[in-house]
Amino acid sequence: MTTPPPPPWSRDWAYFFDVDGTLADLARAPTAVRVSRELRRLLGRLHEQTGGAVALISGRQIGDIDGLFPGVRFAVAGQHGVERRSAEGAITRHDFPAERLEKAYRRLADVVARRPGLLLEHKGLSMALHYRRAPRLAGYAHRLARSALRLAGPRQFTIQTGKRVVELKPAGRDKGMAVVEFMAEAPFRGRTAVFIGDDATDEFGFATVNRLKGHSIKVGLGPTVARWRLRDVRAVQGWLAT
Repeated sequence: MTTPPPPPWSRDWAYFFDVDGTLADLARAPTAVRVSRELRRLLGRLHEQTGGAVALISGRQIGDIDGLFPGVRFAVAGQHGVERRSAEGAITRHDFPAERLEKAYRRLADVVARRPGLLLEHKGLSMALHYRRAPRLAGYAHRLARSALRLAGPRQFTIQTGKRVVELKPAGRDKGMAVVEFMAEAPFRGRTAVFIGDDATDEFGFATVNRLKGHSIKVGLGPTVARWRLRDVRAVQGWLAT
């Protein structure tokens, strides 16, 4: 942990948080992830004190994210920015060839059904192949994802890797682009952007806020372009509590 901890928070910042591995510990399946009551309270206070300049940017679907944070309707970017809800509630979705995704999903589902330990998740606009319960199948999972990409079309879709997950999503969207879109809108416009994440998918967000001269904060170990670091989910909560 050679990267220094981040500076104290400011009500003048625009906050962008990843969810899994950042605000909540990873679990054996996405449905088993839990967010602590204290963290939900802290995020609610931050949302209030910044005038709503808090957004959650995740690989999850928007509905799943809302389920983890009841009580406060945050601005949200789901499925790595393929779908997005503004602070005012307007929802936009990236156009993509849905029939190609369905074809690739059906082919992959047939194979995954015969391999215990793998979990295939259809998110509507993307799909994720989890191997959290069977890390030994990492290489196999990535080969399956590449075969699905060839079937769906490498021009229209792309592979996104993460912690014990490999995803197929529409090309041209990432968490960094979601940050840029939020920063063009109220109440984020004119603030200093802060992105907090833990995974390879979050590097797009880190690079973007670095270009915007904001604060990029990596949670956990590993190489990163982030300029600051927090040790784990509990450290994120401790930082917010200050």
